[in-house]
Amino acid sequence: MPVGIEAWVTQIPPITRGWLVLAVLTSLAVQCHLVTPLQLYFSFNTAFTKVQPWRALTTFFYFGPISLDFVFHLFFFMRYSRMLEESSFANRRADYFWLLSLSSGMLLALSPLFNLPFLSSSLAFVPIYLWSRRHPSTPISLFGLFTITAPYLPLALVAFSWLLNGTWRAAAGDLVGCAVGHVGWFMRDVWTREMVGGPTILSEPPERLKRLFGDI
Repeated sequence: MPVGIEAWVTQIPPITRGWLVLAVLTSLAVQCHLVTPLQLYFSFNTAFTKVQPWRALTTFFYFGPISLDFVFHLFFFMRYSRMLEESSFANRRADYFWLLSLSSGMLLALSPLFNLPFLSSSLAFVPIYLWSRRHPSTPISLFGLFTITAPYLPLALVAFSWLLNGTWRAAAGDLVGCAVGHVGWFMRDVWTREMVGGPTILSEPPERLKRLFGDI
């Protein structure tokens, strides 16, 4: 039987677990000087003109050097991504993977507009935002200091990130993540319920992806 941290990791649902492991390994690789952040950041010119396409993936796994800010983002991403995958997306791994994939594509497109070379924290705010909108009456205690309801959680975390880093630039990526999360929530929870069109490719994964994940 696995014990300790191995048992804890194996209990995390697969999409969140894979993301968490890759994020930790990426930061450890930078910390051990196996790679540098300059080899991981995303820009259209570097990724496509200079043919370094891996940057479109590594930008989502590097949360920065191991620090308080690293722990802050990793903890909240893991907590709410896990709860979302275990509740709204239980036995629907393809749907959750599709949500993150579409959100990643939107963030890559927005990256040049906001000068965001690393998009890990932005993507991490997508599940946080979606979970908060799907649990509007849930009370949340922040650091044991005060209690808010779930819809205010993303903005509270953005404000804390701002205070932690001392500059609004540090919170810009989190705000962009909230905006992309809002689009994901609207397409899945509002559009499919209130609009005539029903589910679209933006709210339902392709059949091939469902088969790949064994959801059908």
